[in-house]
Amino acid sequence: MARLRVAVLISGRGSNLQALIDACRAPGFPAEIVLVISNVADAGGLERAQRSGIATQVIDHRGFQGREPFEDALDAALRAARAELVCLAGFMRILTAPFVTRWQGKLINIHPSLLPKYPGLDTHARAIADGAAFAGCTVHYVVPEVDAGPVIVQASVPVRPDDTAETLAARVLTVEHRCYPLALQLIAENRGDA
Repeated sequence: MARLRVAVLISGRGSNLQALIDACRAPGFPAEIVLVISNVADAGGLERAQRSGIATQVIDHRGFQGREPFEDALDAALRAARAELVCLAGFMRILTAPFVTRWQGKLINIHPSLLPKYPGLDTHARAIADGAAFAGCTVHYVVPEVDAGPVIVQASVPVRPDDTAETLAARVLTVEHRCYPLALQLIAENRGDA
C-alpha cells in the first residue's frame, strides 16, 4: 500500500512536526509528509521541514480579507499537494466549519489536555488550579466545535505538587511527541475508519 500523503499546518517552532518527521523517516512507516504550511513566515518549523527536504509554503492569514479566503488558499495548497490527511501541529488559527467539513475525517489535531477536560487555551494552568491528579495530551479528529472531535490517542502524566504551568507543559510535551506519531501510524494503517 502506498504511504499516506500528509500535510502539516504549523505556526511556531515545530517540535510536534519534528516528531512526525522523525517517525516518517523510519523504514516501513505508513505515512510521508508531503507539505508543511505555516501562517507565520518565520515559524521555526519551516526550517525543520526544509532541513528534512520537505516542501514548505507560507500562507499568511493577514494577507487575506477574512477567514474564508485564507482557508480557500489553504485548501488549494493542500489539494495541489494531493494531501490525504492534514495534521495541525501548533497551528494557532481556529478553522471555520466549512473548511473543517471539507476535510472531515482527514483533519487531526493534538491538544495539551486529556479532552474533554480543558479545551481551549491555558490547559496546564487550569489543570493545576483544579488540583487535577493527571494532565496529558489528546490527538483527535477535528470537528467544527473546538477540541470536541473523536479521540484517537491520549496519554497522561502525573501533576506534581510543585508543578508550574511551564514544568507541566514540558512534561506533557514529551508524551505529545510519542502520541502524535502513534496516532498518524494508526490512521495510516487503518485508512477509511475515521
